[in-house]
Amino acid sequence: MSLLTSLTYVLPHRVLSSLARRLAYSTSSGTSRWLIDTVTKKFNVDLDEAANPDPRSYPSFNAFFTRALKPGARAADADPRALLMPADGHISQCGAIEDGRIFQAKGQSFTAAELLGDAAAAEPFRNGLFATVYLSPRDYHRVHMPWTGTLRETVHVPGRLFSVGTDAVANVPRLFARNERLVCHFDTDFGPMVSVMVGALLVSGVETVWSGEEIPAYGTAITRKDYRGKGITLERFAEMARFNYGSTVIVLLPPGVAKLSPELKAESPVRLGEALARLPQ
Repeated sequence: MSLLTSLTYVLPHRVLSSLARRLAYSTSSGTSRWLIDTVTKKFNVDLDEAANPDPRSYPSFNAFFTRALKPGARAADADPRALLMPADGHISQCGAIEDGRIFQAKGQSFTAAELLGDAAAAEPFRNGLFATVYLSPRDYHRVHMPWTGTLRETVHVPGRLFSVGTDAVANVPRLFARNERLVCHFDTDFGPMVSVMVGALLVSGVETVWSGEEIPAYGTAITRKDYRGKGITLERFAEMARFNYGSTVIVLLPPGVAKLSPELKAESPVRLGEALARLPQ
């Protein structure tokens, strides 16, 4: 375990994330310019793909970090049976949910019930499929729909804010089920589908296209929002949400509805719109 991962057990997660949030939203030209330049150089950010490629024109670091892409920079897989990759990044892990357990790393796993904060809601996914996608600071930070779905409910599960880097994933037990997260339940034509937006150290915000900012405010109790009957339907490949700093999105699918793309494996680089899984013909 690295020193940074060890320190995250004792660091004041929410204080650090609140400070990071203040810096990210600062409209001071000096602050935003320094943050944008630092991240662009350190992580080799490709601004040629951005709808606005001028780093000096963004009013804050957060505006830069959640930047839109040029039209056509990403495309949905042409196969209409393909469920789509929800974001740019790397596969952390993907595969079968085995009797309700989701693989995190060698020797580490957690349950779908822990992740969703609800045993009953996890039951349809007991032997289904999962894909965990890590978004690094260089990636496009908007999350899109793998498949057309109607929003049923969101669940804000408060928790810690551990790093979600490779070392932390390998060493922090039940990491994704411990970090603060927003669980988004959708109904689709093949059944339920879940996208989980997982927060991380210095990640102090998740926004959705239907409700705006969801995290923060920080809380100590699970908060549910019922969207049944509200008619919020998002099409396949449509933007769903965004991170106000890099983190992880986890997609859960019920058993028997699709097969994961065979080329996907841990640490595979992925791009929004590529095939995540395919429905049978």
